[in-house]
Amino acid sequence: MGHALLEGVFADEGLTLHGALDRADSVQIGHDAGEQFGKTTGVKISHDVHAALQGADVMVDFTRPDASLEYIAACREAKVKLVIGTTGFSAEQKQVIESAAQDIAIVFAPNMSVGVTLLINLVQAAAKVLADGYDIEIIEAHHRHKVDAPSGTALRLGEAAASALGRDLAECAVYGREGVTGERDANTIGFATVRGGDVVGDHTVLFAGIGERVELTHKASSRATFALGALRAAKFLQSKNTGLYDMRDVLALK
Repeated sequence: MGHALLEGVFADEGLTLHGALDRADSVQIGHDAGEQFGKTTGVKISHDVHAALQGADVMVDFTRPDASLEYIAACREAKVKLVIGTTGFSAEQKQVIESAAQDIAIVFAPNMSVGVTLLINLVQAAAKVLADGYDIEIIEAHHRHKVDAPSGTALRLGEAAASALGRDLAECAVYGREGVTGERDANTIGFATVRGGDVVGDHTVLFAGIGERVELTHKASSRATFALGALRAAKFLQSKNTGLYDMRDVLALK
């Protein structure tokens, strides 16, 4: 994602790279951020978030929850706006994000893809129409290195379906089936997870009725789609001072 974000910034004349961060033990530390693209930017890759934020407008974060919490605190202190594409946050960690949004503007979304954002709206619309007699199952697939399951996007799709039906996903979600499980509860929303190879990200929401199925699917073939969405979100924050937003706000789909 870091590579895809840099490529997106360099291709957009409306954006200027101000800093680039990596883990303290990364071999990239100290190198020019444009080196892998044959560019000299004068921006050295660092692990010092506080130094990197000095004079910045927006930070884009695709890491893991523990690192994201450090970045959130640093952005809050420096009054720098934030785009968060990290997934796997606990309910308590999400509350930290909500609290920070009182001081800085934040776009927080489990998936920055324009297509996935549209899919969320389509799932809500379908769930309202297919409210009776249709079972909802969500199937997602990602590369072997992804550490959280189900994906944040799958959970967001589940939340979209549940909210349209007046349900609480925490109470109706089923995350795995094994053995003699009994008949399916019609009020549940099921999740199936696949991990393997280099799959960028596939998501399908299945509405299974009697005699027919409706499937809404999004397949990502490149991480560039997430990077471009995140940079679009960064531009969206230019006119915001505080508040918590998601990609539907960015795309004016609310």
